[in-house]
Amino acid sequence: QVQLVESGGGLVQPGGSLRLSCAASGSLFITYAMGWYRQAPGKQRELVALIFSGGSINYVDSVKGRFTISRDNAKNTVYLQMNSLKPEDTAVYYCNAELEVTGVRRNYWGQGTQVTVSS
Repeated sequence: QVQLVESGGGLVQPGGSLRLSCAASGSLFITYAMGWYRQAPGKQRELVALIFSGGSINYVDSVKGRFTISRDNAKNTVYLQMNSLKPEDTAVYYCNAELEVTGVRRNYWGQGTQVTVSS
């Protein structure tokens, strides 16, 4: 079994910063991609940022220039540095990983961490 454990959410004022972390642990696995999604109340879950094993990165347009995704392969951990936060960034942020475990490739999800941007 594989687990994704997230940390780093919280309450921050507009213009502030937060750093999210997500560590994958458990059975031996191959990592194809890791990233972050978010879901605001009443809205669909959306991709925020994704980093592939080859190093390429995708961001949703609304966070480009403000958020940075990075990865520590040795620790099987992905980070999301969020700067210049806006109230519209308020959401539950979910870690996602596309992993292969014992020959089966599938998506895994973390439990979610709340990010609230408010004065």
